[in-house]
Amino acid sequence: QVQLVESGGGLVQAGGPLRLSCAASGSILRINVWAWYRQTPGKQRELVASIGNSGGTNYVDFAKGQFTISRDNAKNTVYLQMNSLKPEDTAVYYCNARINWPTLINYWGQGTQVTVSS
Repeated sequence: QVQLVESGGGLVQAGGPLRLSCAASGSILRINVWAWYRQTPGKQRELVASIGNSGGTNYVDFAKGQFTISRDNAKNTVYLQMNSLKPEDTAVYYCNARINWPTLINYWGQGTQVTVSS
């Protein structure tokens, strides 16, 4: 089992930054990919960015140049640095940890609300 706890969400003015944290515990050595997703009411949860064990990162188009995903292995924590926030970035942000083998397993945090005011 893997437990994920997000923090760092809140209310921020448009143009401002915010850093989300995801503290992991449990069987984290089995995790292959860490990611951040977000979800707004009435819409499907969508990928924002991911980082693999090798450190390679992947960003969806809207996140490129604005968001940065990183890991601190010593602290078992994954971060999402968000800059130049826009009202449309308002969402609940979820941390995800994925095991690829032998069985695909996804773990989710409880989510943290990010609200960007105009």
